[in-house]
Amino acid sequence: MMVALSRRVGRPAVTALLLAAVVFLVGPIVLTVVASFARSWTGVLPSGFVTLQNWREVLGLAETFGAQRSMGWDPLVTLPVAGGTTLMVPSELAFSVGLALGGVLINLVVGVPIAYAVSRYDFRGKEWVNALSILPLVPGVILGVAFLRAYPELSGTSVGLIVGYSLLKAPFMVMAVQSEFESMPLRRLEESARSLGASWPRTFLTVIVPNASSGIISGAIICWALAAAEFNFSYIVWAKGTQPLAVFLQRHISNSSFTKAAAAVSMFFCIIAVVTLLLQQLGRRGFDTRGH
Repeated sequence: MMVALSRRVGRPAVTALLLAAVVFLVGPIVLTVVASFARSWTGVLPSGFVTLQNWREVLGLAETFGAQRSMGWDPLVTLPVAGGTTLMVPSELAFSVGLALGGVLINLVVGVPIAYAVSRYDFRGKEWVNALSILPLVPGVILGVAFLRAYPELSGTSVGLIVGYSLLKAPFMVMAVQSEFESMPLRRLEESARSLGASWPRTFLTVIVPNASSGIISGAIICWALAAAEFNFSYIVWAKGTQPLAVFLQRHISNSSFTKAAAAVSMFFCIIAVVTLLLQQLGRRGFDTRGH
């Protein structure tokens, strides 16, 4: 009887709790997107639907006033899209997205081998390597100040931002890939491939890495999203010129009405969604080792 009562009450209770959690987490995002199409928000809910003025000002398609700086459209950058089509995007937006992607590229080149070595081999100092690779060494604000003093030639440059992003987000790549490697029979896979005549580099690149594709893609997406939203380091190191996305958002949030700030945040949500889908598609194609 207790089992039947538990099934009858427990399952609906868990479902209700899950729905409440989803609404609690997703609700503010939905409300922010809705507010980006409103003219004002002075009461309980936004009002004056539907207007695209907030988006136009944020994207630099309309005149703006105040200290904030909108995303410029001059010049435009042409990006290839699936199916042979092209997409025209503002150069500032492409540059800002590219900064975070540059950090992800460094994380892939450095983080994947580190995760593999820690998961596959036993060596002296392994515990220290594992601890240093999965623990964030310093917060963004401290790393930014250190960059200003230690690498003044990199301060205010795109290279400095890319290197900083990679250092700050490397632990997330290592943790995501390491957990994937630890769930795989690495020794057996290597021995099977080597017995068939594959060299070690070929074994690693065509057998080991593709089998860890889900962890690598997840790590890349997490690192990119966190790097794009990294404000403390970006604010300290960035000097002038093209704004990183985090600084762009901060200026619109602090110097604009809520509806315009909502448009800036909603634009960032859209960028996150698009880049996430692109990374997933590129990851699946890149790890497909079958012949065509």
